[in-house]
Amino acid sequence: MTDQTQADDNQPPGYVPSRVWTWDQPSGGQFAGINRPVSGATHDKALPVGRHPIQLYSMGTPNGVKVTIMLEELLAAGHSDAEYDAWLIRIGDGDQFSSGFVEINPNSKIPAMVDRSVDPPIRVFESGSILIYLAEKFGAFLPTETRKRTETMNWLMWQMGSAPFVGGGFGHFFAYAPFKMEYPINRYAMETKRQLHVLDTHLATNEYMAGDEYTIADMAIWPWYGSIMRDAYGAQEFLSVHEYRHVDRWVELIAGREAVKRGRMVNRTFGGPETQLLERHDASDFEKNREDMVQARGGRRA
Repeated sequence: MTDQTQADDNQPPGYVPSRVWTWDQPSGGQFAGINRPVSGATHDKALPVGRHPIQLYSMGTPNGVKVTIMLEELLAAGHSDAEYDAWLIRIGDGDQFSSGFVEINPNSKIPAMVDRSVDPPIRVFESGSILIYLAEKFGAFLPTETRKRTETMNWLMWQMGSAPFVGGGFGHFFAYAPFKMEYPINRYAMETKRQLHVLDTHLATNEYMAGDEYTIADMAIWPWYGSIMRDAYGAQEFLSVHEYRHVDRWVELIAGREAVKRGRMVNRTFGGPETQLLERHDASDFEKNREDMVQARGGRRA
């Protein structure tokens, strides 16, 4: 591709949006196959149900990791009723558009959860909603004192509103768009760095996001911004992440927690096979059904 062709692709000369948008071609780069302007199921398929009270349908993206970290933290804290089955939803294959999944989450996004410890079962979707639901159900990782609770909720909602600019904005145009475009990359790189500076400034005087207490705010923010600081999109040099030393300190602090190490493995389909636990149905799966072990047994789960 010549420089001129690239320039023409980046900024099509004479482009003017039509009066009415129509869906006449695939859009979304490598995700074009699952992007569409309508909601609802594309195929009939019931979701599996395991033996535990909590059924999670997810994938190990940052939004999915928030919930598996929370569940592993609850179990580590002694909440045995937080035992769960984590079923893999392969979003690249369109599993989120099955009739069973859409029944739980009409927005067709992971994670989605069903609490079957109550009758009738309760569906919970959106990662922030799931974190709050679990925190309130088990009385953990969400302070009850008004000031601390509000600060936790402040930062949880900050993450929910901010991360789409990082993933759907910067990540998409930097790593996934069909060709590089200077304007959106610059626009979202600026916003991503602004957010990292917000975190860095706050963490300069706070051990955790809500002060001196580990909460669901940390669980929500770490999967997104920890990834940006370490490996997401291969953009660490581009974003000069070394500038954010307080974020770096916090990323290491959270990463060192044993429940976080386990939670980030669940429903993970990328990285080294020793970091992947495609499905989690029992605590022993971490010791016998990691993907490296499954592959060594010729694909057979123990």
